[in-house]
Amino acid sequence: MRLHRRTFAQGLAVSALAAATLGAGLVDRAHAAADVEELMKPGPLGEKFVGNEDAPVTIIEYASMTCPHCATFHLQTYPKLKELYLDTGKAKLLFREFPFDDRALAAFMLARCAADDKYFPMIDVLFEQQAVWAKSNQPAQELFKIARMAGFTEETFNACLANKEVAAGVHAVKDRAALEFGVRSTPTFFINGEEVSGAQSIERFQELIDPLVN
Repeated sequence: MRLHRRTFAQGLAVSALAAATLGAGLVDRAHAAADVEELMKPGPLGEKFVGNEDAPVTIIEYASMTCPHCATFHLQTYPKLKELYLDTGKAKLLFREFPFDDRALAAFMLARCAADDKYFPMIDVLFEQQAVWAKSNQPAQELFKIARMAGFTEETFNACLANKEVAAGVHAVKDRAALEFGVRSTPTFFINGEEVSGAQSIERFQELIDPLVN
């Protein structure tokens, strides 16, 4: 299989990552509400969301696929959040890319290149197996194992990682979040425009969402 480190690096050399500092642990900062109209504008690749499109509460999550705190949220808190709010029509979650490194960029690109119904299943598996592919000496091979489950071939895998339009689209979401909305760490959430930073517990989400739906 021709998924060598050189190919992997060349495929990701389509744009430079902006410098950012990874936030650690549970942080809940008080910020002025973002301009909701601006915040709701989708990026060039379109929006990926879970829940009722017309739900009264919109949760926007900025995440990096190599961020351990993002994985913690998705594995421990997200299932309950989905059960209580997304599946019941009370809220929708817009998932937005904020890659901190080339491996996170590659993971997001592959999810974007997958079929629409495979995007979130790929995100789920990438978080579940984060410790494997994100720390591997052969990240391309490990990512290909995941991508193959979503229907990728070696050809489509390499083509995706070399796709400048997809890379630029992912970067556009990250750059706008950093420059216009002050996102500096992941996960960062906006709940109807109000910023909440850190891998919060389900109890914290309940405190923030329940007043908006009851």
